[in-house]
Amino acid sequence: MKVTLVQSDIVWENREENLVYFSTVLSGLKSRTDLVVLPEMFTSGFSMNTRLLAESFPGPTFNWMRDESKKGNFSICGSYIAQKNNYYFNRLLFFKPAGEYYYYDKRHLFGMGGEDKVYTGGKSRVIVNYADLRINLQICYDLRFPVWSRNKNDYDVLLYVANWPESRRDVWMTLLKARAIENQCYVIGANRIGKDGTGLGYSGDSLIIDPYGKTISEISDNKDIINGEISLEKLREFRTQFQVLKDADDFVINI
Repeated sequence: MKVTLVQSDIVWENREENLVYFSTVLSGLKSRTDLVVLPEMFTSGFSMNTRLLAESFPGPTFNWMRDESKKGNFSICGSYIAQKNNYYFNRLLFFKPAGEYYYYDKRHLFGMGGEDKVYTGGKSRVIVNYADLRINLQICYDLRFPVWSRNKNDYDVLLYVANWPESRRDVWMTLLKARAIENQCYVIGANRIGKDGTGLGYSGDSLIIDPYGKTISEISDNKDIINGEISLEKLREFRTQFQVLKDADDFVINI
């Protein structure tokens, strides 16, 4: 599976301008990749201004992702602010070209940033089957909680979209590699760059990591896209030769 990560700045709280930008980027990718990954809250930045920015489900961003996926003949995923009744969600949406979609609501809300005061946390892991691979959808702060992402031999790729700040860039890169090694899986981490409306800076450092913990592709702090390839055959070979998962502790996650 060919994967493309779009690492970009995000115009603060301006959905229309952000969607115009991403449409331009995606227009050059038609049929050249299988999966496009956009950052967390790619239409707004990491904002707590839910009353202004939240969309009904489905809504404008939902429709845009559906149309771009069909037009480009690739799957696309990224998170945005979704609303149902009086509840708001940091929702990661995954669209396939034929129009089939899945969504994951961020489980671990960043309390130190006030996310837990305005958003409702998700309660279910979501694993998407695509291109013969099982993809576990996660968002940013989820990365710090290994129990939530523990592989019970039910996925092959762990995918994170993020607005992870520059001040903790070493943590970001270290934990992405740790998740790949401990779960014997590929890990995709798509982060943003630039500064948000609060003045917080982001260094990007988007990565694709193999099950050995080695980096396949990466970008540092420049606006760009990266491409990498994920091989199910190589993953199966590694898991057969080095059967760590069969010795893992059994446990139940209480939500």
